[in-house]
Amino acid sequence: MSERLDIILFGATGLTGKNCLKYLYKFTKLHGRSLTWGVAGRSKVKLETVLEECVPQTGQDLTKIPIIVADVNDSDSLNKMTSQTRLIINCCGPFDIYGEAVIIACLETGTHHIDVAGETFFMENMQYKYNRLAAQAGIYVVSACGVDSIPADLGIVFLQQNFKGTLNSVEWYVRLAEKEPKSPGPLLNFTTWESAIEGIGKLPQISTLRKKLFKKKIPNYEPPLSLRPQMYKSDLAKAWLVPFLGADRAVVNRTQRYFYEHKNKRPIQVNPYKAVGSAASVQFINFYKNIILFLVKYKYGRKLLLSFPSFFTAGMFGFENPSDEKNAKISYDIVFHGVGWDEEIPPSDTSFRNPPNKSIIGHVSGMNPGYGLTCICVTLSAIVLLTEPKNMPEEGGVYTPGAAFAKTSLVKQLNEHGVTFEIKSKM
Repeated sequence: MSERLDIILFGATGLTGKNCLKYLYKFTKLHGRSLTWGVAGRSKVKLETVLEECVPQTGQDLTKIPIIVADVNDSDSLNKMTSQTRLIINCCGPFDIYGEAVIIACLETGTHHIDVAGETFFMENMQYKYNRLAAQAGIYVVSACGVDSIPADLGIVFLQQNFKGTLNSVEWYVRLAEKEPKSPGPLLNFTTWESAIEGIGKLPQISTLRKKLFKKKIPNYEPPLSLRPQMYKSDLAKAWLVPFLGADRAVVNRTQRYFYEHKNKRPIQVNPYKAVGSAASVQFINFYKNIILFLVKYKYGRKLLLSFPSFFTAGMFGFENPSDEKNAKISYDIVFHGVGWDEEIPPSDTSFRNPPNKSIIGHVSGMNPGYGLTCICVTLSAIVLLTEPKNMPEEGGVYTPGAAFAKTSLVKQLNEHGVTFEIKSKM
């Protein structure tokens, strides 16, 4: 292959990778684009099969799409893959296990890297280990470009850009719902559950890592944003709230730190919650959460969790893949509630002023968060990175989505393709 492809989708035979194919085909041709792409994975036969299976969705013969055989356990094959493209979309998780090898290959061949990771330790460890090397190589490494954590991270950036004054804090409420009649089967597949268990298992190591990664302390801003009581019903969300345990908060905090350290912006305090329908649901979720957090500490506990995903998640995860019918019924919504002041306050001013006198409510929504919204987000992230280099950060590095894409048209393009960002009210 004499010239590099623009994009290679690695992990194309997995569930997320398969669902990215139709969007990759569509988006690389939109607006007069002529971006070239290929697929990669361990099995040439399986890659040929997924391309054939994608024909009804695209209406096109995809047999001429380049196929690259690569294995995360074979560094030579990874280097061969990354040397043939400008950018890798990596859908091969769990990333705590398989992600680092692909990033190393990208560093060695000068290739941008986008992924759908949701494991906090992995993402922060990659920033600690490889940010300087990525900057020297002139490449961007951007994780969390799926439902973890494009809606939350860019949602906060979007809120910030539409707030005239100084935004002090944001709470947001995540809601998943399935249209009736509900379809049988899990909401998410086993690989996602495995990634979650790997990520939770690494949580005790994060505090030590952060002492090395974040050497500059961010001041304590007033008024502080406190967590809601354990049993709390929100009038705005019209639901009971449970602290959201995903990667979103950690990703958003890294974005806000980047803006503080590199753009001289006051960082926004944030707290995310999951919105549920009843007080009983809060108790139910907390019960299972405590069991999972206990078991994940131990080798045999993790084995137990991985052996019975449906039991420990009340059917949300399972060994079988969720059906297309079920995916099409799942909606994903985030409501953001931000408060601040109608005046510009410099980051150096940390003292308590008059109480916040201004608020803003934003909303991000979409359908099929696991395998529709995620695939739209990661594919458009890759395309925007390649087509808007002047709007990306000045130098390469390991970035969050909010830090990487704040000045780009990514939110606008997401709005055009079913991931809606909107401001509901300003007061």
